[in-house]
Amino acid sequence: MTKIVVPDTPLGLRAHVTWADRHRLRDYAQIGQKLFIQRFVIYSAAILLTGFYYDWGTAAFYFAAVILCELFDFKVFHSVLKRKSLTPRVFRKDMVQVYIGTFFSALTISMFCVSIARLQGLGGGHFFPLFMLVSASIFAAMNNHHFLLVLALRLFIYVAAILYIPIRDVVIVQPPLTSEIWMSLFTVLFVLGFIVELARNFLVGYSVQLASRIELENEHKRALSAIDAKTRFLATVSHELRTPLTSIKGALDMINSGVLGKPPDKMGRLLEMAGRNSDRLGDLVGDLLFLQSSDAGHMTLNKERLDLGRLAHDAVEQTLPYAQRVNVTIRVDATLDEHWIEGDKKRIEQVLLNLLSNAAKFSNAGGDVRVTVETLDDEVYLRVRDEGIGIPKGTETHIFEEFFQIDSQDDRQFEGSGLGLSISKRIVEAHGGQITYDSELGVGTTFVVVFDAAETAP
Repeated sequence: MTKIVVPDTPLGLRAHVTWADRHRLRDYAQIGQKLFIQRFVIYSAAILLTGFYYDWGTAAFYFAAVILCELFDFKVFHSVLKRKSLTPRVFRKDMVQVYIGTFFSALTISMFCVSIARLQGLGGGHFFPLFMLVSASIFAAMNNHHFLLVLALRLFIYVAAILYIPIRDVVIVQPPLTSEIWMSLFTVLFVLGFIVELARNFLVGYSVQLASRIELENEHKRALSAIDAKTRFLATVSHELRTPLTSIKGALDMINSGVLGKPPDKMGRLLEMAGRNSDRLGDLVGDLLFLQSSDAGHMTLNKERLDLGRLAHDAVEQTLPYAQRVNVTIRVDATLDEHWIEGDKKRIEQVLLNLLSNAAKFSNAGGDVRVTVETLDDEVYLRVRDEGIGIPKGTETHIFEEFFQIDSQDDRQFEGSGLGLSISKRIVEAHGGQITYDSELGVGTTFVVVFDAAETAP
């Protein structure tokens, strides 16, 4: 069963203004203002027909009344939509004006239609005024469902007028039950049931939609809070780690360099291991700081004209020691002084090293990693292909997420923080490029990075 959220005090005048109150009022005002021209055209056409076929005096009187009601509503709608904040007092004032506008506009239209019925005489079927009232009721059900009492007030006035017209004929004429005057009354009752059901459906539908919007808004706020908490955590942890880590790394480097004397062999192996791990931890802290600055929108790029082919060769040379340690061969196919881009040298090198270390790490022993760079039209393509384990299907939307690991088990075989690809994607996109991949499980993976080519070489 669908729950309909309605105001909890008479006339919807709450003691406080909720998120739903604001959105109901703004939605009501937006639709009212949007349909201003449509309503004006419809009323003008109806009044012209009244003047032409019945009485110009009646037409002129109700035309003036309708214009006054529409101008009042337009002023209320405009005031609601231009307001930046909404206090309980202002909300109550707006709602009073909404109810006043609703009452007088519905009453004007109803009296106009009743006047037409009187001009038509008794027992004439009254198709035109009844059609206008039924149309106005349907229009209200479709566009005034934001507040239950607003809709109820408008429909109550319309329904009273709709019933008045055929009941007046029955009371004055007193026809037999077989007369079409009774048939008109029964038809009106049938149509009223349809209008009530239509109004109920629109009211329920809007309430469900508004509840969904509120839930989405709450989810959005929770997501923003989580992102903010994560950013603060990363910033705090990274900065707190950096100072002691710098001291530890400096001490280990000094010991391993032999300045303080050569340590015993057994101790030397442990110190060398500690040095490597302190380097890894330093890289991790650097990555976390980069993510924090990127999330805060503080990523700065010192762009210059770069030879991507030369950068590829340099990155391969830096990766070779690690590749040799895991028994992987890296080959590079990139001519020098041909593939020029505009970019931050340090950041582009970081992308290359991330892709190369990943390719070597996930390759099988004895495997090959191939790096190619080529320029096609106005774009420079960097490809890093390995013959490793591949990336499983279904991870396409996660592979560039922070901390995502293909092998996420506690006893996973492959080391790493899961930040390399996320950072690479941010750097590439900050340069206006894009990074994609193609992979087959058990066969290998190819990462493709595309940059805009620089116009001319230096």
